[in-house]
Order: sequence, then structure tokens, then C-alpha cells
Amino acid sequence: MNDQQTSNRLPLILVLVGAAILAAAGYYFFANNEPAIRGDKAIYAAQDAERAISAAGVSDKERAATEAIVRAYILENPEIITEAVEILQKREMAKRMDAAGSTVTKAFLGAVGGNPEGAITVVEFTDYNCGFCRSSVADLNRLVGSEKDVRIVYRELPILSPTSRDAARWALAAAKQGKHKAFHDAMFASGPANEQTITAAARKAGLNMDQAAKDAASQEVNAEIERNLAMMQQIGFNGTPTFIIGDQMLEGALGYDALKAAVEKARKKG
Repeated sequence: MNDQQTSNRLPLILVLVGAAILAAAGYYFFANNEPAIRGDKAIYAAQDAERAISAAGVSDKERAATEAIVRAYILENPEIITEAVEILQKREMAKRMDAAGSTVTKAFLGAVGGNPEGAITVVEFTDYNCGFCRSSVADLNRLVGSEKDVRIVYRELPILSPTSRDAARWALAAAKQGKHKAFHDAMFASGPANEQTITAAARKAGLNMDQAAKDAASQEVNAEIERNLAMMQQIGFNGTPTFIIGDQMLEGALGYDALKAAVEKARKKG
């Protein structure tokens, strides 16, 4: 192959070899930082790239020269690895969100806030022993006060302690009486979940205590909690609060401004 042919092929070679390096590096870092992704994806990515290079008839000399160019570029611009990882994370998250489907936004009867008919749904996975969840209550209340088309779906995710599950069961029992929001706010205002604070929150919310006790122990309520725990595994997060807003997954106590921005982004996408 003459120098002119090599020069004409250089862009293709750069793309193929660069893709091989970036794919392997990106999947390596992604697999080490994202438990939901199996590390063998790095191997598959590298194998796919190798097959493409072989099919293109790239010589050892061409490959060595191109790898040197790509390596030098990556070393001078290491941020492209982070950018590649971020893109991979977004793609994998989108796949998991699609797999979860409409189940995420389908509320347990009564476990809703804001505008029940709102066009924008904010899903919150919450634990009553979570301090960050507690600090988010005011932000969500402010959000539904300012954004009249927002519907809140509360998903009970008791992961911090056994008393978290007790509180979650009573929250769902409150939902069956149409008083989830009242219990939700009262529970977080009462402090960490225990028998005394749960009872106090239930009374403050005006629950029929006998009926609530029966519902809290029901298979229906326990099945909902297990469903939420399964969603956490499927989507791929492990903490509270976690918010699902449109195709966005946001973790932690975000604050009002970040929640509002996420709602606006979802609204624009329709």
C-alpha cells in the first residue's frame, strides 16, 4: 500500500482504533463504578472493535501508528474518558428506565400529592428514617405550590432500619384512607421512626387506628413495599431520596431549584 492510500485510509483507521480504545476504557471505568453493569461488557466491546479493525484490513504498522496518535490525544485530553463514561451511564440508565416502564409512575392508591391529574409526574422513593428525605419535604411542598401541573407519586422504600418498614406500612395504610400526605408530613415532623412517633403521626393525620393497623399488616401493603424494593434494583440506585422525573433519575436532597429545573426539562420534552 502506497503513502497516498495510507493517507486516504487514515480517518477510517483513526476512527476504528480510537473506538476500540475508548470503548474498552469507557466500559472498564463504567463497570467499576456502576454495579448494575457486568464487567465482561468491556471484553465484548473490545472484541467488537477488534473484529471491525480486522474487517477493515488494517495492517500492524497502520494500527501501531494510529494507536500512538489516539493514545497521545487521550493523554492530552483525558476528560473525554469521563465524557464517554457519562454517555454510557445515561444510555444504560435509559434502558433500565424503559424496562421499568409505567410501573414507576403508577401510584399505590392514595399515595399521591400535588395535582392528581398533573401532566408532570415526580416520583419520590423515600424512607422515614432518612434525614435527606426529611429535608426534602419542604422543597416538594414548595414545588407543588408553584407548579400546578405537578403530580407527586410517593414510593415507600424502607431500607435504613426495621422501623423504616413499620412507618412505610402505616404510610400505605394512611393512603388507603386518603390521608397519605397528612401522615407523610406528620411522620417526618415527628423525628426518627419508632412506635411512639408512628402512632403520633397516625393520630395527627386523623387515621382510623384500628383499620390502619389491619391495613398496615395486609399482604397488599407488604407487596407494595416489595415492589418498590424491586424497582430500586431494576432501575439501579441504592439510596433515598431518589427522584424520577420524566427520563431523569436524581439522587439526594436536591433542593427546590434543582427539582424545579428537572420539572421544566421534563415539561419541555413533553
